[in-house]
Amino acid sequence: MTRTLTKELSAHVGETITIEGWLHKKRLLGGLNFITLRDRSGLAQNLIDNKDEVEKLRGLQIGTVLALTGVVTADERAPGGAELHDVTVEVLVPVTAESPIEIDKPLDHKSENLDTLFENRVVGLRNIRESNVFKIQAGVKEAARQYFHANEFTEFNSPKLLPAATEGGAEVFTLDYFGKEATLAQSAQFYKQMLVGVFERAYEINPTYRAEPSATTRHMTEFIHIDAEMGFVDFPELLKMVGGLLHSVTSNVWENYGPELKSWNAQPVVLADDIPQLALEEIHELYFKATNQDSRGEKDMRPDEEKWITEYAKKNLGSEAVFVTQWPASEMKFYHRKSAENPEFAERADLIFRGVEIATISMRENRYDVLVEQLKTIAGGDPETDGFRYYLQAFKYGLPVHGGFGMGLERLTQKIIGLNNVKEASLFPRDINRLTP
Repeated sequence: MTRTLTKELSAHVGETITIEGWLHKKRLLGGLNFITLRDRSGLAQNLIDNKDEVEKLRGLQIGTVLALTGVVTADERAPGGAELHDVTVEVLVPVTAESPIEIDKPLDHKSENLDTLFENRVVGLRNIRESNVFKIQAGVKEAARQYFHANEFTEFNSPKLLPAATEGGAEVFTLDYFGKEATLAQSAQFYKQMLVGVFERAYEINPTYRAEPSATTRHMTEFIHIDAEMGFVDFPELLKMVGGLLHSVTSNVWENYGPELKSWNAQPVVLADDIPQLALEEIHELYFKATNQDSRGEKDMRPDEEKWITEYAKKNLGSEAVFVTQWPASEMKFYHRKSAENPEFAERADLIFRGVEIATISMRENRYDVLVEQLKTIAGGDPETDGFRYYLQAFKYGLPVHGGFGMGLERLTQKIIGLNNVKEASLFPRDINRLTP
């Protein structure tokens, strides 16, 4: 008999059908045996009252793969409004080992339980609420792709094995590459700039690696970056593109993944039509006046300050996202561009969303001579080394004014759902303490 998905049961009331999936839950109620079957589309409740069929399940545990054949019966108490009666059981893959966690109940995400959660991730992801996180994340990624394609970006995939650390700042992972030292890519930064000379607008959504010894709720050593670059653009246009991306992704995900978001009690995203912009020092002043915590003169934002400015912006500016602008040029990367009007600032912004920075946006220095000089003076780099000379070729042979950004997929997913730790939005998180499963 042709397989029917659990979500299709209500369309087959009165018919005899077969469903296949995993044993998700068993219940015995007054002699009636109810089992819940899970497949890719959801859950189905099944009533088994034949003792011979019940006997087939004796000793079998959650995760057993089953084929159930029965008559579809309408019942508003059942998932989807229908369930199977007069069920015949076929055991496809028996499981006798007891599950280490109860996947039919919400899993505990308190900070002290996260290690247990991740240690049992292979099984825990079978929990419907847990898998919803990654259905939502897949929707975030697809919505981003749709936005980029609608704006004439071309997708690419850059190498993750590089001859040397290139960007500076974050620590890098090194490895032996046939007797030579190689590093894992910190981002697609150089490649996406090179591809401005090919496609004008380019993006990728791929892994990136940071060997930062940080054990916080916002850091991982491997994560997915949404990297994009566009040519013939000025800073206001660049910020408008990034703001449009956030608007597009959040509205698309809420439209298409509403039930999954509601399973986590996620709150709809509040964004102004134009994401508000506040200068870094302006935020420091506002924060000081409101909290008496003095960050004035500091060249970055404190984590508590990021949370505070989100609350301030939501209350006063109608937006849970804000662009932080006017970053000191003394802190910029060598490939960043200084403001022509105010050279003490870099043309850079951070996008703060629901209390955390999810993207860094900047205009790039496209003038070859200036870029080479900044490479030497800011990064202490040698233009002739393999880590830089191919990158510089793109500028030597003509790149227009351009800018771009990198946005963390897991952080964005975390904040859309309302999770407390970015690792909760990673299938198999990697940090300074975890390299498995």
